[in-house]
Amino acid sequence: MRVTQIAAAAAMVATVLMSGCRVQTNKQDGNENVRIATPFGGVQVKTNDTTVLEGMGLPGYPGATLVKKDHDHGAADVNMNFGNFHLRVKAASYETPDSSDKVEAFYRKALGAYGDVIECSNDKSVGEPTHTTEGLTCDNDTQHVAINDDISRKLELKAGSKQHQHIVAIDPNGTGTKLGLVVLDLPGHSSDGKESVQ
Repeated sequence: MRVTQIAAAAAMVATVLMSGCRVQTNKQDGNENVRIATPFGGVQVKTNDTTVLEGMGLPGYPGATLVKKDHDHGAADVNMNFGNFHLRVKAASYETPDSSDKVEAFYRKALGAYGDVIECSNDKSVGEPTHTTEGLTCDNDTQHVAINDDISRKLELKAGSKQHQHIVAIDPNGTGTKLGLVVLDLPGHSSDGKESVQ
């Protein structure tokens, strides 16, 4: 009897949530944009490479080509908003014939616009500084998001704060370099562990 009541309650909640749900899909030139809106918030996903890169605040590496696999797009912008909860992830993967040293120098300069730049390898800091002025460190201690991509994490450059991060992952790839650009806007937490209003 209890299982029936739980199932009925779950079905009722799902019906209420879906009753105000609206899904909008737009496909154009191989790019797909999806927007899901509910009375409680929404999710938006964009896969237009140019639009994603322009909104990252980081330049594309000169001459690099976007890496696409199977049916995946080389770039994505995922934006979730539900009340005070806001999470946004922008990511793009590229390859270049240039050396990893040249790519690192280019992005160290670009990331400098966001403050201190820290260098990380396997979630550990390499050299100084070991953290940014805003408190971002190399250890992946955020409980919100774990970045899992095909880059083996030979080197990461990070700038920003724990809630607003710009990350460049750089990996030598044969005679060239594979790189990943990531921008994270995570829900904020105050020192008492309660979520702050963004």
